[in-house]
Amino acid sequence: MKKIIATLIAASFSTAAIAAADTYNIEPSHSMARFEYSHLGYSMQQSRFDKTSGKITLDRAAKTGSADIVIDTTSVNTGSALFNEHIQKDDLLDTAHFPTITFKSHDFKFDGDKLVAVNGDLTIKGITKAVTLTVNSMLCMPHPMLKKEACGVTATTKIKRTEFNAGKFAPYVSDEVTLTIPVEAIKE
Repeated sequence: MKKIIATLIAASFSTAAIAAADTYNIEPSHSMARFEYSHLGYSMQQSRFDKTSGKITLDRAAKTGSADIVIDTTSVNTGSALFNEHIQKDDLLDTAHFPTITFKSHDFKFDGDKLVAVNGDLTIKGITKAVTLTVNSMLCMPHPMLKKEACGVTATTKIKRTEFNAGKFAPYVSDEVTLTIPVEAIKE
C-alpha cells in the first residue's frame, strides 16, 4: 500500500511539473518584426513586417521554454509601395518562393529569474543559421483588457544578408541587418 501511495504522489508531482509550462499564442496586432540597416551610410532605414504569428511555451519555474515564430515576408512594410515590391523580388526576399521567415528556438537562457537570450534557428529564403536573440525586455502579467495572462518580449539579433542569399547591393547597402522581434502573446 505504501508503495502505491508513493507511486501516486510521484506521478502527481511529475504531472505538476509538466503542467507548469504555459503556452502563449502570439497576438499579431502587437507583434510586428522589424529590421534596420544602413543605406549607403547616409541613414539607418527601419522597416517592418506587418504579420507575425506563432507560439511561445514558457516554464518560469524550470527556466525553460520554446518559441516558434513565423514572419510573413509578403507583409513587408517599408513605407513605400514601390520599395515593398522591390524588396520582395528574388534578389532580396524572394517572397514568391519564400513567403515566411521562421525562428525555432533550441533553448532559453536565464540570469536568475530573468530571461536574457533565446538560442535557435533562423530560416530566411530556405537557408537556416543558428542565432541568439538577445532579450531586451520581458514582462508577464494579467492583460488588463483580456483578463488573461499575457507575456511581452522584445528581442534582437544581428544577421548578414549575404549569408541568406539576400545581399544585393552589399556592402553599399549594409550587409549587417538588425532584426528586432517584439511579440505580445496571450496564454491559451
